[in-house]
Amino acid sequence: PFEINRLGLSRSFQITNIFPKLSVFENLRCGVLWSLGYKYTFFKFLSGLKDANDRTNELLEMIHLDKKRDVLAVNLTYAEQRALEIGVTIAGGSDVILLDEPTAGMSNSETERFIELIKTVTQGKTLLTVEHDMGVVFGLADKIAVLVYGEIIAYDTPDKVRANPRVQEAYLGSMEAQGH
Repeated sequence: PFEINRLGLSRSFQITNIFPKLSVFENLRCGVLWSLGYKYTFFKFLSGLKDANDRTNELLEMIHLDKKRDVLAVNLTYAEQRALEIGVTIAGGSDVILLDEPTAGMSNSETERFIELIKTVTQGKTLLTVEHDMGVVFGLADKIAVLVYGEIIAYDTPDKVRANPRVQEAYLGSMEAQGH
Protein backbone atom coordinates (compact mmCIF):
# COMPACT_ATOMS: atom_id res chain seq x y z
CA PRO A 1 0.00 0.00 0.00
CA PHE A 2 2.76 2.50 0.76
CA GLU A 3 4.28 1.92 -2.69
CA ILE A 4 0.90 2.65 -4.33
CA ASN A 5 0.66 5.81 -2.25
CA ARG A 6 4.13 6.88 -3.40
CA LEU A 7 2.87 6.60 -6.98
CA GLY A 8 0.28 9.28 -6.26
CA LEU A 9 -2.83 7.37 -5.14
CA SER A 10 -4.44 7.89 -1.75
CA ARG A 11 -7.68 6.56 -0.30
CA SER A 12 -10.10 6.91 2.57
CA PHE A 13 -12.29 4.08 3.79
CA GLN A 14 -15.98 4.15 4.66
CA ILE A 15 -15.09 3.42 8.28
CA THR A 16 -13.02 6.23 9.77
CA ASN A 17 -9.37 5.25 10.14
CA ILE A 18 -7.37 7.74 12.22
CA PHE A 19 -4.96 7.58 15.14
CA PRO A 20 -7.38 8.16 18.05
CA LYS A 21 -4.73 8.78 20.71
CA LEU A 22 -2.81 11.35 18.66
CA SER A 23 -3.83 14.98 18.37
CA VAL A 24 -5.40 16.36 15.22
CA PHE A 25 -2.06 18.02 14.39
CA GLU A 26 -0.10 14.79 14.96
CA ASN A 27 -2.49 12.78 12.75
CA LEU A 28 -1.99 15.19 9.87
CA ARG A 29 1.74 15.46 10.39
CA CYS A 30 2.10 11.68 10.01
CA GLY A 31 0.93 11.96 6.40
CA VAL A 32 2.94 15.09 5.76
CA LEU A 33 6.21 13.58 7.00
CA TRP A 34 6.21 10.84 4.40
CA SER A 35 5.22 13.20 1.62
CA LEU A 36 8.25 15.37 2.41
CA GLY A 37 10.59 12.39 2.47
CA TYR A 38 11.10 12.10 6.22
CA LYS A 39 11.45 8.64 7.68
CA TYR A 40 10.13 7.93 11.14
CA THR A 41 12.94 7.91 13.65
CA PHE A 42 13.40 8.36 17.36
CA PHE A 43 16.39 10.61 16.75
CA LYS A 44 14.63 13.59 15.16
CA PHE A 45 12.68 16.19 17.05
CA LEU A 46 9.52 16.63 15.04
CA SER A 47 8.87 20.08 16.46
CA GLY A 48 11.98 21.32 14.62
CA LEU A 49 10.81 20.25 11.16
CA LYS A 50 9.57 23.63 9.96
CA ASP A 51 8.48 22.51 6.48
CA ALA A 52 6.43 19.60 7.86
CA ASN A 53 4.88 21.70 10.59
CA ASP A 54 4.04 24.55 8.20
CA ARG A 55 2.36 22.14 5.75
CA THR A 56 0.47 20.51 8.62
CA ASN A 57 -0.81 23.91 9.77
CA GLU A 58 -1.96 24.66 6.20
CA LEU A 59 -3.91 21.41 6.16
CA LEU A 60 -5.44 22.17 9.56
CA GLU A 61 -6.86 25.40 8.15
CA MET A 62 -7.95 23.74 4.90
CA ILE A 63 -10.02 21.10 6.73
CA HIS A 64 -11.29 23.69 9.25
CA LEU A 65 -9.80 21.97 12.29
CA ASP A 66 -7.20 24.60 13.18
CA LYS A 67 -9.08 25.40 16.40
CA LYS A 68 -8.94 21.69 17.34
CA ARG A 69 -5.19 21.40 16.68
CA ASP A 70 -4.26 19.87 20.05
CA VAL A 71 -7.43 17.85 20.64
CA LEU A 72 -7.04 14.08 20.65
CA ALA A 73 -8.69 12.64 17.55
CA VAL A 74 -10.89 10.36 19.67
CA ASN A 75 -12.55 13.46 21.15
CA LEU A 76 -13.68 14.91 17.82
CA THR A 77 -17.25 14.67 16.56
CA TYR A 78 -17.91 12.08 13.88
CA ALA A 79 -17.93 14.72 11.11
CA GLU A 80 -14.68 16.21 12.44
CA GLN A 81 -13.08 12.75 12.45
CA ARG A 82 -14.15 12.29 8.84
CA ALA A 83 -12.66 15.69 7.97
CA LEU A 84 -9.44 14.68 9.73
CA GLU A 85 -9.30 11.46 7.74
CA ILE A 86 -9.73 13.42 4.51
CA GLY A 87 -6.89 15.67 5.69
CA VAL A 88 -4.64 12.66 6.33
CA THR A 89 -5.65 11.28 2.93
CA ILE A 90 -4.54 14.42 1.09
CA ALA A 91 -1.52 15.11 3.34
CA GLY A 92 0.65 12.88 1.21
CA GLY A 93 0.12 15.06 -1.85
CA SER A 94 -1.46 12.38 -4.01
CA ASP A 95 -2.93 13.31 -7.38
CA VAL A 96 -5.66 10.66 -7.27
CA ILE A 97 -7.97 10.49 -4.26
CA LEU A 98 -10.33 7.55 -3.65
CA LEU A 99 -13.17 8.06 -1.17
CA ASP A 100 -15.55 5.32 -0.03
CA GLU A 101 -18.88 6.66 1.26
CA PRO A 102 -17.29 9.85 2.61
CA THR A 103 -20.52 11.23 4.10
CA ALA A 104 -22.01 8.01 5.48
CA GLY A 105 -23.61 8.63 8.86
CA MET A 106 -23.66 12.42 8.58
CA SER A 107 -26.62 14.74 8.98
CA ASN A 108 -27.81 16.79 5.98
CA SER A 109 -26.04 19.95 7.19
CA GLU A 110 -22.80 18.04 7.89
CA THR A 111 -23.05 16.45 4.45
CA GLU A 112 -23.44 19.83 2.74
CA ARG A 113 -20.37 21.21 4.54
CA PHE A 114 -18.43 18.04 3.78
CA ILE A 115 -19.20 18.24 0.05
CA GLU A 116 -17.67 21.73 0.03
CA LEU A 117 -14.64 20.47 1.99
CA ILE A 118 -14.09 17.62 -0.48
CA LYS A 119 -14.37 20.04 -3.41
CA THR A 120 -11.78 22.32 -1.82
CA VAL A 121 -9.20 19.69 -0.87
CA THR A 122 -9.43 17.76 -4.14
CA GLN A 123 -9.29 20.77 -6.47
CA GLY A 124 -6.85 20.00 -9.28
CA LYS A 125 -6.83 16.29 -8.40
CA THR A 126 -8.69 13.28 -9.70
CA LEU A 127 -11.44 12.22 -7.29
CA LEU A 128 -13.08 8.80 -7.45
CA THR A 129 -15.93 8.31 -5.00
CA VAL A 130 -18.12 5.34 -4.21
CA GLU A 131 -21.30 6.91 -2.88
CA HIS A 132 -24.97 6.00 -2.57
CA ASP A 133 -26.23 9.46 -1.58
CA MET A 134 -27.23 10.99 -4.90
CA GLY A 135 -27.04 14.53 -3.46
CA VAL A 136 -23.35 13.92 -2.73
CA VAL A 137 -22.76 12.34 -6.13
CA PHE A 138 -24.41 15.20 -8.04
CA GLY A 139 -22.70 17.74 -5.77
CA LEU A 140 -19.19 16.43 -6.48
CA ALA A 141 -19.03 14.62 -9.80
CA ASP A 142 -18.06 15.81 -13.26
CA LYS A 143 -18.78 12.31 -14.60
CA ILE A 144 -20.86 9.56 -13.03
CA ALA A 145 -20.76 5.82 -13.60
CA VAL A 146 -23.94 4.06 -12.47
CA LEU A 147 -23.73 0.38 -11.64
CA VAL A 148 -26.60 -2.06 -11.23
CA TYR A 149 -25.66 -5.57 -10.11
CA GLY A 150 -22.05 -4.91 -11.11
CA GLU A 151 -22.90 -3.72 -14.64
CA ILE A 152 -22.32 -0.14 -15.76
CA ILE A 153 -25.65 1.08 -17.11
CA ALA A 154 -24.64 4.72 -17.60
CA TYR A 155 -21.51 6.82 -17.69
CA ASP A 156 -21.91 10.52 -18.42
CA THR A 157 -22.28 14.01 -16.99
CA PRO A 158 -24.56 14.45 -13.95
CA ASP A 159 -27.36 16.04 -16.03
CA LYS A 160 -27.33 13.25 -18.60
CA VAL A 161 -27.18 10.54 -15.93
CA ARG A 162 -30.09 12.16 -14.07
CA ALA A 163 -32.15 12.15 -17.30
CA ASN A 164 -31.17 8.60 -18.32
CA PRO A 165 -34.28 6.36 -18.38
CA ARG A 166 -32.31 3.25 -17.35
CA VAL A 167 -30.94 5.08 -14.29
CA GLN A 168 -34.38 6.39 -13.41
CA GLU A 169 -35.85 2.91 -13.71
CA ALA A 170 -33.10 1.29 -11.66
CA TYR A 171 -32.96 3.81 -8.83
CA LEU A 172 -36.27 5.65 -8.86
CA GLY A 173 -38.67 3.11 -10.34
CA SER A 174 -40.66 3.80 -13.45
CA MET A 175 -42.50 7.11 -13.72
CA GLU A 176 -45.80 5.17 -14.18
CA ALA A 177 -45.24 3.32 -10.89
CA GLN A 178 -44.83 6.68 -9.17
CA GLY A 179 -48.12 7.96 -10.57
CA HIS A 180 -46.61 10.36 -13.15
